[in-house]
Amino acid sequence: MTALTALNRETIALIGLMGVGKSSIGRRLASALGMPFRDADAEIEAAAGRSIFDIFVQFGEEAFRDGERRVIARLLNEPPHVLATGGGAFADEQTQKLIREKAVSVWLKADLEVLARRIGRRDTRPLIAGKDPLEVLQAQALERYDVFATADVIVETGETAHHVAVDAIIKALTARLATPP
Repeated sequence: MTALTALNRETIALIGLMGVGKSSIGRRLASALGMPFRDADAEIEAAAGRSIFDIFVQFGEEAFRDGERRVIARLLNEPPHVLATGGGAFADEQTQKLIREKAVSVWLKADLEVLARRIGRRDTRPLIAGKDPLEVLQAQALERYDVFATADVIVETGETAHHVAVDAIIKALTARLATPP
């Protein structure tokens, strides 16, 4: 069995702050591993029949997190795939527990200034609407990084090309497989 074949036996859940590339890197990682790709945010929008922005505006973050948790629980019951989670999913205690039980978690981490530049280009993210993206990210980092640091694998992505990030994830996951529990 090749290392890549061994990696596609369990769901790989990508976690990290908004703008880090969970969806775009996740698609490429899934392709490299020959696995399906699932985007929790897209699944939430499909289930709700409205955008995440609209869910936040109409129902609030608590209702969004509840729906997010249900969607992620459903996705984690599917055959192994690469799952891009929302930026706050792993910070939710119940969602984090689901991911720990049914997937290997990979924290994609990048410099906050890099992320602020990325997310500042679009106004579709409800948590930064009308706010300074860097200030929001700094607050989220303070709130979430201790939890994110408990992920099974941590990969610094920085401003590297997506294929470099994918290679780093595969290398880290392969090293994890080679290390006895």
